[in-house]
Amino acid sequence: MDILQPKYDVAIVGGGLAGLACAIRLRKGGNSVVLFEKEAFPFHRVCGEYISMESWDFLKQLGVPLDSMNLPKIDTLQLTAPKGTSFTTPLPLGGFGISRYTLDALLAAKAKEWGVHLLEETKVEEVVFNGDHTVSFTTKGGGRQEVNAMVCCAAWGKRSNLDVKWNRSFLSRQDKRLQNFVGIKYHLKADWPASTIGLHNFKDGYCGISRIEEGKYCLCYMVKADELKSRQGDIKRLEREVLSGNPHLKKLLAESGVLEGFPVTISQINFSPKTLVENHVLMIGDAAGMITPLCGNGMSIALHTGKIASDKIHHFLAGKTDRDTMERDYAREWKGQFAARLRRGRWLQWFFGSTGLSNAFVGAFKRFPFLASPVIRSTHGNLF
Repeated sequence: MDILQPKYDVAIVGGGLAGLACAIRLRKGGNSVVLFEKEAFPFHRVCGEYISMESWDFLKQLGVPLDSMNLPKIDTLQLTAPKGTSFTTPLPLGGFGISRYTLDALLAAKAKEWGVHLLEETKVEEVVFNGDHTVSFTTKGGGRQEVNAMVCCAAWGKRSNLDVKWNRSFLSRQDKRLQNFVGIKYHLKADWPASTIGLHNFKDGYCGISRIEEGKYCLCYMVKADELKSRQGDIKRLEREVLSGNPHLKKLLAESGVLEGFPVTISQINFSPKTLVENHVLMIGDAAGMITPLCGNGMSIALHTGKIASDKIHHFLAGKTDRDTMERDYAREWKGQFAARLRRGRWLQWFFGSTGLSNAFVGAFKRFPFLASPVIRSTHGNLF
């Protein structure tokens, strides 16, 4: 491992899509960057693993060889209601499938190639601002250490120990339609069209399936935590008693083969609005706000936030703006790009959080298919 410097231009906490994209762009721009990741690459994350085509060119700019990877292109959506009503429509922009296991590892390798100091199996315990940022962390088998940075970004995902330590406001909101979900992901061998993403609704949740690399499929679902808790944490029982109420899901679960190492799970998922700057730390990716999986665009939004943050930080480090301006400009552009999309996602979450409304919503699309395209398109962004 490279010797840790006493001070960096930028410290990034979290090595997901937002953190890695931000790190690569800053390093390519000549800034020194240290990035902390609590796991060791490669590893699996709970994620739907569908990326909108708005991210294709950006990922290539980061060095991901998408053109040679033979990834499945996805241009069709099948939406089903809990009672089994089905609606199929073209996706206006479309997307492609790739696992986080593969994509994160590729981006981590690119970050190292560019000279990002990547500390894996490292947990950040505290970030303190006093003109610069002091980041305290522990490594696997090591003691507590510190490093300083002029700018710090939080890219730690849905929830972290620092969210709790800082008592971030989203943790105290009481809207049960937007918080306390459990996410469960499988990789499967399945009989499912390679160019179609399926979104299957069931009582208190929804499940997506789409193809990824090497002929595998990602099946990922979100369900209210109470449904799993009431079944003593038994995932298979949950799938038999709740998910299988949707006949499409019942068939899919019965006929698919689960690959080794799955499922992977995550708890305490919260879709409430979040602050974009905390203690002079720029929040990026899911740490800034999560779009509901119904919209299928979390990966693209994470990448785009990394791009926006890196631009604002680079201008600050070059002396073109001051810190307050950097923070305001980042928040302003983030809101302009994503605030409306996340609101629409929460609105859709409210509809699909009810079995009756979900059945009605899919039924309306089936009767009036022209309604679907503007709704779907409104949850997607433009090329960036």
